[in-house]
Amino acid sequence: MQLIVLWDIDHTLIDNAGVSKEIYAAAFSALAGRPPTGPARTEGRTDRMIMREMFLREGLPEPDWTAVEAALTLAGQERLEELRRRGTALPGVRDALKAVSVQDGWVSSILTGNIAANARVKLSAFDLDPLLDLSVGAYGADALQRPDLVAVARERARLLRDVRPDVPVVLVGDTPRDVESALTTGSGIVAVASGIHSAEELAAAGASVVLPDLSDTADLLRILESFAAR
Repeated sequence: MQLIVLWDIDHTLIDNAGVSKEIYAAAFSALAGRPPTGPARTEGRTDRMIMREMFLREGLPEPDWTAVEAALTLAGQERLEELRRRGTALPGVRDALKAVSVQDGWVSSILTGNIAANARVKLSAFDLDPLLDLSVGAYGADALQRPDLVAVARERARLLRDVRPDVPVVLVGDTPRDVESALTTGSGIVAVASGIHSAEELAAAGASVVLPDLSDTADLLRILESFAAR
């Protein structure tokens, strides 16, 4: 049985302890020449959308994306040690990623709103990056809307890992946007109430499987196997 498992990062795999919003603020400040008047709105948005909304809210023209991505990359690199000091991998994550990574025929990667450089920063801060096939992931520079990232990851899995186009995809994430991305693309969803959204909110968004966290590896594998068998 083949399966593509795509994990969200923030509040699904790690707690970034506020460093993520500091990255957006620093990138904005570098581009605008002043700090933003309020924090970035994240909650499952892509970096393209987050930064666009920040500039619109501040009444400023949006810079060229190349400049925005460069500013985000630098801000992320500068905060690696701060993230390592303040943040943490969430309960059960390391064991869950290890267990999924060794399943025969499965591809385990990332679907995140973060740009690829900052996804690597966040994962490497807690030594999670070797447990994921990051080359086939989909990242915040790849699309404006999160659901569009699913097709990006599926195509990369086809090209780089020879995965058939009809292989099931399962998203693992903590926000209603993760649920929406799964439902609108015909993907499976394992929602995790490890962020700011409750289990009830995630179920109301349409998630048929909601876990409190990723600490029960055996249960998670059983759930993923059920998606692979469909």
